[in-house]
Amino acid sequence: MDTRTLGRTDRTVSVIGLGTWQLGADWGDVSEADATAVLAASVDAGVTFFDTADVYGDGRSEQIIGRYLAGDGKDAGITVATKMGRRVDQLAENYVLANFRAWTERSRRNLGVDTLDLVQLHCPPSAVVESGEVYDALDTLVADGTIAAYGFSVETCDQALAAISRPATATVQIILNAFRLKPLDTVLPAARAAGVGIIARVPLASGLLTGKYTRATTFAENDHRNYNRDGSHFDVGETFSGVDYETGLTAAAEFAALVPAGLTPAQAALAWVAQQDGVSAVIPGARSIAQAQGNAAAGSVPPLSAEFLAGVRDIYDRLLRAQIHPRW
Repeated sequence: MDTRTLGRTDRTVSVIGLGTWQLGADWGDVSEADATAVLAASVDAGVTFFDTADVYGDGRSEQIIGRYLAGDGKDAGITVATKMGRRVDQLAENYVLANFRAWTERSRRNLGVDTLDLVQLHCPPSAVVESGEVYDALDTLVADGTIAAYGFSVETCDQALAAISRPATATVQIILNAFRLKPLDTVLPAARAAGVGIIARVPLASGLLTGKYTRATTFAENDHRNYNRDGSHFDVGETFSGVDYETGLTAAAEFAALVPAGLTPAQAALAWVAQQDGVSAVIPGARSIAQAQGNAAAGSVPPLSAEFLAGVRDIYDRLLRAQIHPRW
């Protein structure tokens, strides 16, 4: 497994991490035994970075991670990034020190730690990302020892650039995958120059890039790939990267045809993200041991060919560029 420095945290993490939204049972039901098995399989395969949030299963994801790290994962050297800010209305006036203290205290209890490794504001409004008072409050939490470092999970490139420009921002988390290329133009170069880590989320476009979905595929009622395709519950970019499902299936079939022998489409998609200059960690989700193992294997894939990279760009330019909203 390749490893990278996680931005300004100075922590070394596996380039393939584990996103744990699904362990909160927000992608259909997942038992705690199955969730713990995914954590253990990921660690066994070389993963040393977990990403979670205080709203994943209303804290369930954090709690499961906390119990695992207090038990079998105690000496695994895991860095845990959590997120805060989605427990209230998305108004700038809610992003204040008192709320930050309450939210981080809850996450510390859930994870069973005194100091949180990394806390990210969870896709806040642009006014929050641009507010000096917000950074002052986050700096206070670092000074207090409540958190070791902070970053931002963002929806847009403009938000990413605003966060990167601040001197104490350790990381920026953004959607980046073979169907979402815009961050390559400005965000990754800016992050490299500033020493800010990039955490790439939705790397498989909510599963489209696995090549396993068809027009007949159905998703559970409580799976966001069922209920959020129109963005009625949260930003539609979080579901299939904002790509129309039918178009996404066509693009996914073309992507699968590019995949080198010996790799699955998912592994090729993850390796493509991991091999972008400036990416610190990629955080695919997994709901089974096999998925966790397959994802982790992408962290040791040799450099992808120029032909493969050109093919990814061609699919994007022909099928997806015009469809994706300009703000992404």
